[in-house]
Amino acid sequence: MAMPAEECPRTSCCLRAADITLKFGGITALDGVSLEVSHGAICGLIGPNGAGKTTFFNVVSRLYTPGHGTLEFYGRNLLAARRHEIVSIGIARTFQNVALCRSMSVLQNVLLGGHARILTTPAKSAFLGQSSSEELSLHQEAMEMLALLDIAGHAHAMPADLPFGTQKRVELARALMAHPQLLMLDEPANGLSHHEVDSLVAVIKKIQTAKKLTVMLVEHHMGMVFKLSDSVIVLEAGRKLAEGTPEEIRTDVRVAEAYLGRTA
Repeated sequence: MAMPAEECPRTSCCLRAADITLKFGGITALDGVSLEVSHGAICGLIGPNGAGKTTFFNVVSRLYTPGHGTLEFYGRNLLAARRHEIVSIGIARTFQNVALCRSMSVLQNVLLGGHARILTTPAKSAFLGQSSSEELSLHQEAMEMLALLDIAGHAHAMPADLPFGTQKRVELARALMAHPQLLMLDEPANGLSHHEVDSLVAVIKKIQTAKKLTVMLVEHHMGMVFKLSDSVIVLEAGRKLAEGTPEEIRTDVRVAEAYLGRTA
């Protein structure tokens, strides 16, 4: 099992990838990608469309299996894990497009995120009006999570009736209910207004501090990436192009030419 987040030294490595290579037929989606994400850090993963960012996320969450390379999560061989084990190992993610259950309330959607920790069987009993100490505790935690994200007032609303930015927070709350050590956010600013992006930056900082999380962020909104990240990794055509602090990446000529479309 992975070391609990509170027991991991700040200097330890949360995620280590070495020479990750993945091909789809004749197309190389990831070409020898090696990177490290430090425990307790926020790492931005950027690059042009088709650079391999979401593909790398899909490898970490075990949706894809690379043809070559190693991947470790706090020293554990992540490639030996099965897809359904990822949440219990300590990894949770959100997706580019909001994927909430539209027939369930906000609270029910968030409760789904804690299903891996429900001790009673079947887990669905939480939604059928039955009660147990585990379910009551989970319900209380879900309400606290909604409060942390400033959306507790929407607990009994239906997701489709809420603004897109609020739906994004619901999905984030659901991911946090899994008690992740590593939280992977795939384009969380997609579709948000400038004001909503600024608000989301504050929320991510708040939860990262409160939950002592390591965060990996795929995002095209450069302002958000540079405000949030401790380190930034740039992919281009499936390869790692550059890595450094936000300021180093901001002034890197290769990044400016390949991703930002200008010279530094």
